Amino acid sequence: MNHIKTYAYSHTPLHFDFKQTIERFFVEEIPLYSFTGTGNYLVLKIQKRDMSTWKLITVLAKATGLEERDIGYAGLKDKNATTIQYISIPKRYEKELNKNLTTEKVEILERFYNKGPIKIGHLKGNTFSIVLHDISAQDAKFFTTTAKKMQKEGIPNYYGYQRFGEDSRSYLQGKEIAHSGKRLKGSKEKLLVSAYQSYLYNKWLGQRVKLSAIIAKHSPEEAAKKLDYPLELVKVLAKQEAFFKLFLGDVLMPYPYGKLTYVKDMYQSSQVFFQKKVSPTGLLCGDKVERAKSDAYHLEEPYDDTELNALRGDRRFAWIWPKNVETEYNTDRKKLTVEFYLPKGSYATTFLEEIGKFSLKEV
Repeated sequence: MNHIKTYAYSHTPLHFDFKQTIERFFVEEIPLYSFTGTGNYLVLKIQKRDMSTWKLITVLAKATGLEERDIGYAGLKDKNATTIQYISIPKRYEKELNKNLTTEKVEILERFYNKGPIKIGHLKGNTFSIVLHDISAQDAKFFTTTAKKMQKEGIPNYYGYQRFGEDSRSYLQGKEIAHSGKRLKGSKEKLLVSAYQSYLYNKWLGQRVKLSAIIAKHSPEEAAKKLDYPLELVKVLAKQEAFFKLFLGDVLMPYPYGKLTYVKDMYQSSQVFFQKKVSPTGLLCGDKVERAKSDAYHLEEPYDDTELNALRGDRRFAWIWPKNVETEYNTDRKKLTVEFYLPKGSYATTFLEEIGKFSLKEV
């Protein structure tokens, strides 16, 4: 599925070797707020290697005697990586933890007390440090320039291939479960249905990136012909400075968070978007979710499944801006270390794919 991804940038593909391993892929959570220092919860800043967040929670539950549901975490982190994330447990279980946590794969870096537990989504974003091999000096230089350009202009916020399972087809099972009308059983079914939500969102985003690219590359007359849109509309869209074109009724959100609003004046909204103050959002269809209106609704509708009610719906930023991009090239070893920050829910692999222009999924 990923090989037909629509990229926003038009440079030629680069060559580098990416593997997600504990030696080459580092990620650290940035908490949403600083911890209170007192309270009934113990917050652990944990470094783990070669272990998924699910597995970590199982290990902590075993060590403390807690139920897994009493262990708080902000986001899921991959197994094949070295990751730092924050986990909360009730403070009174600290003794058991100290006595029974013995695995080499887990290291507690810091401890804090806090008034409340950590909940899903309680993070600002993540910082990544990734080592790419087999990249020429010329490509490394181009990689850096492009990454810095994307920091300024932004990238489409696709879900990464990790979301869709080993065979990239888990969304099909999710669709089946969503249409069965039954209540979801356990986290596995939730994950499959959310993969289906993500699949529809990615398809919508790809289509919006594609039409934005057509407007960027062609004269209004040619673009109107290709898209079969009225010339007047294309002229208005072409005036927008940002690459990603906004339509009437698009759902905007203040960036990096805030309350939803709708595009009523395309040019005015596009100015605010160009200043990185707001970003358009895409639909994760489901229960109780705001849909786009007007023209944007017609672009969203083909990727909306109104039968999907088993999960809450949501809106997801369609366009994001990577930050703090730094790179370091080792000429002898032809390897590039790249560091950057992304807002929560965004995939490092999506950013790297937009630069490299090829799918990073190992076949």
